[in-house]
Amino acid sequence: MLWLLLPLAAALFLGGDSEVGFGEPVSYHLIQTSSFHNHSWVHLCSGWLGELQTHRWNSSSGTFIFLYPWSRGNFSDKEWIDLEKFFWINFIGFQEFYTHHLMSEDPADIQMATGCELHSGKGFVGFVQAAIQGYDFLSFQNETWLPSPKGGRKAQKACTLLNLSQDYTHRVQWLLSDNCPRFTLGLLDAGKAHLQRQVKPEAWLSSGPSPGPGHLLLVCYVSGFYPKPVWVMWMRGEQEQQGTQRGDFLPNADGTWYLQATLDVAAEEAAGLSCRVKHSSLGGQDLILYWGAPHSSLGLILLAVIVALALLTGLGFWFMKRWTHCEAPCSALPLK
Repeated sequence: MLWLLLPLAAALFLGGDSEVGFGEPVSYHLIQTSSFHNHSWVHLCSGWLGELQTHRWNSSSGTFIFLYPWSRGNFSDKEWIDLEKFFWINFIGFQEFYTHHLMSEDPADIQMATGCELHSGKGFVGFVQAAIQGYDFLSFQNETWLPSPKGGRKAQKACTLLNLSQDYTHRVQWLLSDNCPRFTLGLLDAGKAHLQRQVKPEAWLSSGPSPGPGHLLLVCYVSGFYPKPVWVMWMRGEQEQQGTQRGDFLPNADGTWYLQATLDVAAEEAAGLSCRVKHSSLGGQDLILYWGAPHSSLGLILLAVIVALALLTGLGFWFMKRWTHCEAPCSALPLK
């Protein structure tokens, strides 16, 4: 089943247009945070297909919440129950392990990332990474728990104790090497209609805070696009402006993305510059905005207002003329 679904993964993420920077890795991972404050534990967890959140953990019921209809993938009810049991035991087990063997201070914060990622030519590679108080603590590779250099003696002690539990270690390895890849590819198959959707970007220009005397900060905003890979560059003709600075990708509430690209330029050199956007949804037709060009939408609005005012003014003059012309003759008409 894995090999039947691998071409789908390649089509969705690995076989895109390299010119636009397509090719995000296929991965599924769980992000777990356990916090010990005031002598009690609080657990939070979420599941992510790449950068799309697909699951949330309900710590009260010990079950996963499916954020999309297709978030169940192709797993059976029994497989989900087994996963939830293991995950719950993992929560409680690590809590007890940390409390009895490692804890020396309150509060304490533990962050864990567990999952698998598809690498070209290597298949799926599983991973577990744990941090305590924001510092790398340990990891899991090739059926072995390994301490982080920053973890010190506590990390070495933890790995020694974890490696003694062969049943637990084999269970983790099975989840990473078999369960996670099957589930990831099943999610891709079940959610392909959602994942393959194309949403065109909208773009607009403005100037940012002045970077200095005689200079302008040109800002190109690109928003509402999906999927995430996009190419944005300030241009002069066909020449890329190497001073272009891209900000971070930010998510919109509807699952689309937002990005801005800036360029520090001398004021007298701004004329003739443009912002070019490439995205898979545009069908090869780049979106190009020219600096200094009038905003077409604003121009249409102004034109509509002017036309409406002209019509109202003309209509008013017509009524006044009609009333003035009719007032005297109409008042002299005989009554019947």
